[in-house]
Amino acid sequence: MSNTNSKPKKNSRKAQFELNCTDKPISKELSERVREKLITARIALLLKKPFFGNIATRLELTPADQWCTTAATDGRKFYFNHAFIDTLRVREVEFLFGHEVLHCVYDHMGRRGDRDPQLHNIAADYVVNLELVEHKVGELITTVPALYDRKYINWGSEQVYDDLFKNAKKINIGELLDQLLDEHLDGSDGEAGGGDADGEGKPGQQGGQSRPQLTSEEKRAIRDELREVVINAAKQCQAGDLPAGVQRLIKDLTEPKLNWRELLRQRIESTVLSDYSWLKPSRTGWELDAVMPGMIVDQQIDICAALDMSGSIGENEARDFLSEIQGIMNQFDGYKIQVWCFDTQVYSHDTFTNDDGRSIGEYQIRGGGGTSFDVNWNWMKDNDIEPKLFVMFTDMYTGDGFGDPNYCDTIFVSHGGADIVAPHGLTVKYEQ
Repeated sequence: MSNTNSKPKKNSRKAQFELNCTDKPISKELSERVREKLITARIALLLKKPFFGNIATRLELTPADQWCTTAATDGRKFYFNHAFIDTLRVREVEFLFGHEVLHCVYDHMGRRGDRDPQLHNIAADYVVNLELVEHKVGELITTVPALYDRKYINWGSEQVYDDLFKNAKKINIGELLDQLLDEHLDGSDGEAGGGDADGEGKPGQQGGQSRPQLTSEEKRAIRDELREVVINAAKQCQAGDLPAGVQRLIKDLTEPKLNWRELLRQRIESTVLSDYSWLKPSRTGWELDAVMPGMIVDQQIDICAALDMSGSIGENEARDFLSEIQGIMNQFDGYKIQVWCFDTQVYSHDTFTNDDGRSIGEYQIRGGGGTSFDVNWNWMKDNDIEPKLFVMFTDMYTGDGFGDPNYCDTIFVSHGGADIVAPHGLTVKYEQ
């Protein structure tokens, strides 16, 4: 992605701190003052916000004045620039530690994928800064500018990225980059960076002499280490002491997961009609010397499925959506499935039954505009369609609400990296 406004101004805050990148020895006085401030902030977090404090204490304090203008982490070390830390108040340093901790917890390094690196870093900073402010971790850094916009409250980093990307021509990317609080080590394959063996640095000496680069194996190892660290840190806290995003992550990491397709099948089967008949007596009443009616099950399922075909959905996602509907057809001898596409309107309504013998491959998809979930409920109401089960295949990004929670039983099948959970119905994560 390119933007003519992507370069920081020469007199910007980032340009000023770039002047602090130096290979000159750090004075003993500055080193001791900064070290004391860092340790004080970590102890404060341990006492007030133990989840953040436990993870922050695990990160090795590593001076990196030669390449780091502010601060950074690779999941094992906390890299810092002495001049930057020296400008901050202790409560702001607490916030900075929390900032690095959440980058680790949410695996922002590993979640970038093929997204634009600069825009992804901006999105990640918006998310973590909002959560830290909401959870009162230290104080939002104001000594220097920091990214903060309540518009993005409870958004995932992928959702913020998509919003920024959509509005890239209207915003000054350079100004936003100038408000990043830290260096984002996305890391390319190569040799790992240097630094003092003990990670703590010594007065008058430089640690972290070069920007760290991690191999794929090192990244995976750090990711596995962090999972255990996050779970153990969470065990020492009450649920209310954790941000909502962290609570969801802990739940995902610790709760046994039912295969989403099996869960979907169970919910679909629950809609199958059943009745009783005296022509098929039940064995239940035999021990009571009574004759009770048996159950007759109508094996035809009757559901509705909506396919999100907004602009954020690619060909791969569309193909996955259609294949899952075909998979539902293949599981049941009798079915009636109403299918439609939507973006900000509903398109291509069609009905597939076991009697017509048609495959979902004949279905014509349409869309490509914005996204509105509410249009599905409005359209169903206008057309007197009240399904026993409504299944929506989507990436969970919507321009409005999540529909009418009281209208029908709904399953949201979330395809993509978003951590969004619908406020009603059941949200399941699509996995290959």
